[in-house]
Amino acid sequence: MNWIYEPWPWYISGLMIAFIMFLLIMFGKNFGMSSNLRTLCTICGAGNKSEFFKFDWKTQKWNLTVVVGAVIGGFIASQFLSNTSNVAISAETISDLNDLGFNSAGKSYLPEELFSLHLLSMKNIILLFIGGLLVGFGTRYAGGCTSGHAISGLSNLQIPSLIAVIGFFIGGLLMVHFIFPLIF
Repeated sequence: MNWIYEPWPWYISGLMIAFIMFLLIMFGKNFGMSSNLRTLCTICGAGNKSEFFKFDWKTQKWNLTVVVGAVIGGFIASQFLSNTSNVAISAETISDLNDLGFNSAGKSYLPEELFSLHLLSMKNIILLFIGGLLVGFGTRYAGGCTSGHAISGLSNLQIPSLIAVIGFFIGGLLMVHFIFPLIF
């Protein structure tokens, strides 16, 4: 069991992702997590209110199992396959995060300064709401989420996915280096 607690080499996960993508391409399927939200809304009857949700959701049942597997796998990994809650990040990164006021950097996966329930101030609620809207709008506008474009789209050699992934990286860099320091 000790080998499962250690980080696996990048080439192992790369081969696993490539194998899954090969299977998906062979069966004519596209991978993406955001499409599951559309499927769930359709199952709940959103097709009665909007044309966007009028489609045969049963063709996407296989993708819903991906969500269930991600939730179950995440739970199993966090509860039974993790030997510590400490995050393996560099001392320089911890120092930089401490300078920004994140004293729990390196001690937990979710910094208490951002994810603690007692921090639900009006500012944080507004930021979560705006962030959720931007992510939701961006996902629909870009035609998919980061996993759909970066994994499925790039493996299918789709130019729009390459453009979207470049945009994701640019947006992430702008957020971390310019917007995040202004907000916090």
